[in-house]
Amino acid sequence: MGNKRRSILLQILFVIFLVGLMFFANTMIFVVTYIVLFVFVTARVVLTPGDYSTKAWLIISYVAVVVLQIVMIANFTLGEMAIDGAGYFFRRLLAVGTLLLPVLVSRYVVAGKYGHFHLPSVEDATTIGISTIFATTDLFKRAADKASETKEKLCIKNLKEGAVELMRHDSFNYINNGSLTEEYFTKAAEAMDDPNIYLIISKTGSPVSEIISIFTQKNYNHASLSFDRDLQTIISYNGGERVYPPGLNAEMLEHLHKTTDARILVYSLHCPTDKKRIMLDKVREINKEGSAYNMMGLMINRSHKPNIMYCSQFVYKMLQYAEIAHFDRPSGKVNPTDLIEQDYYKKLTFIKEITF
Repeated sequence: MGNKRRSILLQILFVIFLVGLMFFANTMIFVVTYIVLFVFVTARVVLTPGDYSTKAWLIISYVAVVVLQIVMIANFTLGEMAIDGAGYFFRRLLAVGTLLLPVLVSRYVVAGKYGHFHLPSVEDATTIGISTIFATTDLFKRAADKASETKEKLCIKNLKEGAVELMRHDSFNYINNGSLTEEYFTKAAEAMDDPNIYLIISKTGSPVSEIISIFTQKNYNHASLSFDRDLQTIISYNGGERVYPPGLNAEMLEHLHKTTDARILVYSLHCPTDKKRIMLDKVREINKEGSAYNMMGLMINRSHKPNIMYCSQFVYKMLQYAEIAHFDRPSGKVNPTDLIEQDYYKKLTFIKEITF
């Protein structure tokens, strides 16, 4: 009886886990789940008695499955996080359903080893249309290209840089305090008569940005704001260039230029003087209270404290404080490119693109 209850409890927990994935998980959580499942099934194959050829085929199959799962989740399933409605629901259902792929692969390989396999008849084979063949070929080609790109971004150099940067962060406590000087606030105050606030969306090319792009599937993965058109008052949540602690820091264009293909997009958004003052006062308040970069929030869309944010979350919150946000979305779910792509009412004005 005890084993039966334990089995029922495990089944209930498993269903709750799947429902949680279905409705709350983001791309990164799905990727982690796929990898954990891959490690589990691979370890099970290695530790279970059996002939080496079958084990080898299973492990190779599991590698192919986890690569396919990651590529699908990043590109074809949840690649467009802004999609809503029935289509988006189906995509999330598909993402959860792919968790069964290792089980199906196991049964197929084992059946192929110990069962009977029959080639399809000519009539069955002809039911596969040419368009289906081309579509499948194109899918695998794109998957191979994406896998190659992912491999380049996950190079040893980027992983080392990412690990070093990760050690500097704290997603639970304020570690940055007073990094913005009075000189900065003086410059920002001088820009109060400018009737716009400026949004800066960057493709910096930094190692951390390259790793993040694997999950966001976007080239531009950093957002900042400036009170003046000449971009002398840029601020955002960042790593502090290893000079200041991660959190709210001033930025210069040089900070956004890590590679030769770095690009910066600058947009303006109408913001009356009184709204800009509200925004600047909030920045001063955060600077005084303390801040930290919300590294953990990149995965779970939550902030442990009010002033723990990531870049686009900060920019969007500033727009909310000033009541000039040009779209409606929980701040913890705003990506840098959302600040542009969600401008359905054409509130933004493109200013320029900066290349190096």
